[in-house]
Amino acid sequence: MKQFYLFFILSLTVFSQEKKDTIISPKIDSLTIAKDSIKIPDLKELFTDKDLKFIDSLLVDDKFNSPLIDTLEYVLDDKDIIGNTNLVLTTDLLKQRLEKLNQNTPFNLAFNPALEKVINSYLKYRKKYYPALMAKAKYYFPIFEQYLDMYDIPLEMKYLAIVESALKPRARSRVGASGIWQFMYGTGKQFDLKVSSYVDERYDPVKSTIAACKYLSQLYKIFGDWDLALAAYNSGPGNVTKAIKRSGGYKNYWNIRPFLPRETAGYVPAFYATMYIFEYADEHKIYSDLPKFFDFETDTIQVKRTISFDQITETINVDEEVLTFLNPSYKLDIIPYLKDRRYSLRLPSEKIIEFLDKEKDLYALADADDAKREKPLPRYFEMDKRIRYRVRNGDYLGKIANKFGVRVSQIKSWNRLKSSRLRIGQRLYIYPKRIPKDQLVTKPKKTVQKYNSTQKSAKFDIYIVKQGDSLWTIAKKFNGVSVDDIKKWNNIWSAKSLKPGTKLKIYKS
Repeated sequence: MKQFYLFFILSLTVFSQEKKDTIISPKIDSLTIAKDSIKIPDLKELFTDKDLKFIDSLLVDDKFNSPLIDTLEYVLDDKDIIGNTNLVLTTDLLKQRLEKLNQNTPFNLAFNPALEKVINSYLKYRKKYYPALMAKAKYYFPIFEQYLDMYDIPLEMKYLAIVESALKPRARSRVGASGIWQFMYGTGKQFDLKVSSYVDERYDPVKSTIAACKYLSQLYKIFGDWDLALAAYNSGPGNVTKAIKRSGGYKNYWNIRPFLPRETAGYVPAFYATMYIFEYADEHKIYSDLPKFFDFETDTIQVKRTISFDQITETINVDEEVLTFLNPSYKLDIIPYLKDRRYSLRLPSEKIIEFLDKEKDLYALADADDAKREKPLPRYFEMDKRIRYRVRNGDYLGKIANKFGVRVSQIKSWNRLKSSRLRIGQRLYIYPKRIPKDQLVTKPKKTVQKYNSTQKSAKFDIYIVKQGDSLWTIAKKFNGVSVDDIKKWNNIWSAKSLKPGTKLKIYKS
C-alpha cells in the first residue's frame, strides 16, 4: 500500500512531463481516489524522510518540472512581509472586515500578522496600480466567473489571475509560463491548449480559464481544501503533500506555511490581500478606471480564410490595438484558417454587422495580397516618388493610408513599424498612389500668411486629455467653445484619436 501511494504522489509531481489529457489516469480514477479514500493526515505515517528526500529530487528544483507555473515569480509578491510596515488601517477594523469576508467564502480568510502586513503594504505602496487593474477586471471577471461557476469553483478564485499575471493575457515568465493563468507549455498541452507558430491558446482568456478550472478542480479533489488547492496551483501537489507531512499532518494552510517553498508561502497571502482590496476598494477610496470594453459589448465570428489584423482594419475601420486586445492568442496578428480547427475573431458588437456586410471584400483583399507575394516591387518604390510625411494630431495609420491611396501594411513595411502606434511629429516615408490636396503647395502665399499670423496672434490654453474625456465634456469646460472648434484647432477628424495625454489647443478668442 505504501508503494502505491508513493507512486501516486510521484505521478502528481511529474505529470507535466506526461503526454496525457488529465492529471489522474483512468486507472486511478477507477479506484475513486479522492479526499475520502486518501486522508491527508495519514500521509505522515506513509512516508519516511528518505521517501520525501526522493520526492524532493523530482520536484521544482528543475523548474521545467513545475506542474503549472514558474514558482519563483508572480506579479504581486509579498516581500514586504519582512520588516515593519506602517498600518494603513487598524488591526481591529481589518479583523472585522476579514471575518465578514470569511463568512462568504470557502477560503480560510482568518486574520494573522503576516496577512496584515501584506495588506497594509499593498495599500501603501501599490494603491496607484489598482484603478487600472480594476478596469481590466470589469472585462475579464465576467468571463472567469462564468466558467468558475460551471466547474463549481469559488468565484473568488478570479483574483488568482491578478496574482498570476496582473490580467495581462500575453504575460510570460522567465521560464516560459504564459497567459493570464500562467501555464507552462507541457501543462498547457495536457489541458488541450494548442500552441503553434500563429496561435498560443494559453493567451486566450476563455480557453485558458477553462484549463485553469479543470486543474483547480483536480487539485481540490486531491486535497479537499481550497487553500491547499491554491498553494498546490503555485508549487505543485507534491510540495503541498510534503509540507503536510513535515508539519506533523496538519492541513490548514497557515499551519503548513512554514514548510512550503518560500515563494508559495508568499503566494497565498498575496491572493488574500488582493481579494480584500478589491472587496473593500470603496472604503479605501480606490476607484476603477474606465474599461476599454465590457465583455457583453463584444461578440465572436468564425473566419473562412487566413486574414491579418491590418486587412481587417482597412476593411471595417477598427483600430488594430482593439483587435490585439480582444484577440491576444494570435501571436503574429494573423488569424489562420484550418479545416479541422476553426479560429474565431472577437470584435466590438457594433462591428459585427459591418464585418458580415464586408466579409467578401475582406477575403478579396486577402486574396489580392496573397497574389502579390511573388511579384516584383511596384513602380512607386522608386526613390524619386517617395515623400516624407509628418504625423499630425489625430492621425492613425488607417487614416494616413486612405489619404495617400496605399495600404496600412505597406506603410508599416516602408518604415519598419512593429506596431500601429504613432506619435505626433513622427516622420513616415510613403510612396503615394495619389497626393491629397493638403499636401500640394497650391494655396496662395498671402492666404497662408494671413492664416498663420492670425493663429500666432491669438492666445490659447493647452488642455491635456484625461481618462474618460470626450470632445463634448472638454468643450463644456470652456465658455463659448464648441466641439467643432476643438476639432478645427487641433486637426481632429475622429473622436477615436482622443487619447489620455493628448495635448489640445483651446483658443481664448
